[in-house]
Amino acid sequence: MDLDLAQVRAFVLAAQELHFGRAAETLSISQQALSKRIARLESGLGAEMFHRGGHGVRLTAAGHRFLEPARQTLAAADQAVAAVRDEHRPLRVDVWGHLYAPMRTLAQVAARTGAPHLELGHGRDLPSVAAALLHGDIDAAFGRVHPPVPAGLTHRLVRLEPVDVILGTDHPLAGEAALRPGQLRDSVLWTPGALGRLDFLHRFAERFGIRDRAEGPNLGLDHFLAGLSADVRRFALMPADAPLPRTPAIRSVPLVDPTPLYAWSLLWRSTSGHPRLDALIGTFAAEAGRSRWLEYDPARDWLPEPHTTGFAPSRP
Repeated sequence: MDLDLAQVRAFVLAAQELHFGRAAETLSISQQALSKRIARLESGLGAEMFHRGGHGVRLTAAGHRFLEPARQTLAAADQAVAAVRDEHRPLRVDVWGHLYAPMRTLAQVAARTGAPHLELGHGRDLPSVAAALLHGDIDAAFGRVHPPVPAGLTHRLVRLEPVDVILGTDHPLAGEAALRPGQLRDSVLWTPGALGRLDFLHRFAERFGIRDRAEGPNLGLDHFLAGLSADVRRFALMPADAPLPRTPAIRSVPLVDPTPLYAWSLLWRSTSGHPRLDALIGTFAAEAGRSRWLEYDPARDWLPEPHTTGFAPSRP
């Protein structure tokens, strides 16, 4: 039989949600229309795809067997359409983690890729950017990736950036030329939002025994740094190359033994067919080699799990 892609798409969404109403809402059709599409698919295949009953919707054995090939079929169809439609459309790239200034890295790469071919956006966080990728609203994204990463997305580590500690000038450790993370145990970690939602900072606090934390809203870098003055013991973490305002009230101190590294990744939809995506990925890889962005020595540096997997020492 010739598969009707509208029917296949209705089945895949219903299989993912296990709820016909939510699947219909995603497709912007009525639940009745979605049910009819699935019923026609089942009729053509000669098999029921779902158990429908009082306990909700469940896949049948035939539905389980059909699901992965159906996903692959939709991915191939989407890629075929994109190959024709996207030839002249700019590559849409989103970023997140704005307090750490991701645009400075993306701008460096974009200058080599060809900025006229990029359309840049500003996501809110990893979950919202992942949703935009899966919905096809954007083609790629740049920021810190951490588990769980939704199925259907691929990411590549492209930059490891040393992290400095930012202190108010009245902090007891402000006069040090360099600090070890363990020296911050009696200080207060100041975070731009709830610590549980900030994976890197949460892992840093757990690893180095930072028990005292203070949380504030993310209202921009100036507001965040001004919050250090509320408690003489407060400190913040910032990537070493991130631009800081010129103010005598704060100072940036390198962290050593070990040096925490902030991991930046490029994220994209596994089935993306935009013709310029491969060029962007390749330019990131080339710039990482040229600027030595991926240097890592486990004897000197610290990365939160699971980023340490697969790295070999590269510093002399």
